[in-house]
Amino acid sequence: MKSIKTKARVAGVLYLVVILCGIFAEKYVRATLVDMANGVKTIENITQNEFLYRLGFVSDLMMQLAYFLLPLVLYRILRNTYKWMAFIMVLSVAVAVAIMCSNMQNHYAPLLFLKGVGEGSEHLQSQVLFYLGLHNIGYHIAQLFFGLWLLPLGCLVYRSELFPRFIGVLLMMGCMGYLSDFLLYFMLPDIGDELSVWITLPADLGEFSLCLFLLIKGVRSKPFKKSTDS
Repeated sequence: MKSIKTKARVAGVLYLVVILCGIFAEKYVRATLVDMANGVKTIENITQNEFLYRLGFVSDLMMQLAYFLLPLVLYRILRNTYKWMAFIMVLSVAVAVAIMCSNMQNHYAPLLFLKGVGEGSEHLQSQVLFYLGLHNIGYHIAQLFFGLWLLPLGCLVYRSELFPRFIGVLLMMGCMGYLSDFLLYFMLPDIGDELSVWITLPADLGEFSLCLFLLIKGVRSKPFKKSTDS
């Protein structure tokens, strides 16, 4: 049990890195510097705050590294609950991370375009916004898989008896929310932006709750349920 608690706290630290780095990159750096409706303002923001933009880029990559490692640690904790489902959890994250890492080229591209160039060209503005728009699209494509991983994770959390069951329920609801948000983004973009924060709320609550439980408690002092899957 002591070994399991140690693994759980390592997973909690990795989860915290995912959350903090992801929020910093998406909700602070890109939200502050990027205005998809105003190319001039976006270019001005990036050129005047280049270090912050680069910091957001590195923060995103650190988030993806921690996100890649997280399910590998959780697999060690939860594999005895249902090994096949734990494998699906790891595979879903591996695909999501591969998409997000390759998509980071679109995040970096504006720096290459703006190097030593003024901000007045309309063509330059369209190029910068084009690549930032591609990055946003790639991020939502990856959302299909980082939403999907919450379903096996939620099931494992619910069945394992190592965590409060309500966290498992929130994670499974979060999967449905992320998949719904994915569909709305591509099929009904006009209403998708307005609903996104509410649709993904169960996922946010579930992931924050699991992260805190891993950090503070680790796991409950109960044995694993034996899996029928070998």
